[in-house]
Amino acid sequence: MLPIHVTDTVRVPATALTVRASRAAGPGGQRVNKVATRVELRVDVGAIEGLSGAARARLRALAGRRLDAEGRLRVTSQATRDQARNVEDARGKVRALVAAALVEPRRRHPTRPSARSVEARLSAKKRRGALKRGRVGPGDRE
Repeated sequence: MLPIHVTDTVRVPATALTVRASRAAGPGGQRVNKVATRVELRVDVGAIEGLSGAARARLRALAGRRLDAEGRLRVTSQATRDQARNVEDARGKVRALVAAALVEPRRRHPTRPSARSVEARLSAKKRRGALKRGRVGPGDRE
């Protein structure tokens, strides 16, 4: 099996990949109980080369339930009826997940509303309250 190249510096070595095939779910035909086309690709997250600690933590967070107890990422594919294409699809999913983990989230800079917008909001609330207070209730009529 070949390594997965995510960027020039980040790659998943072939030794970190484990592929297992099984029978795909769903409706079949005459060949459904014979051919193992569903692919399960396991990746050792600790063995990914060129991944910083922060990116590795983001990858673990993005993986969520797909991470097993040993820290391996489990990706499955049963999109096609061809095992080789399902392996490539699973490799593409791993590549996309690692690439998403490389993107550093933008820091949020807290902002404040302007004094004018605060004043406008409060005056609108006062106007609305005065309007409601000016209404005549059902027991107030003469």
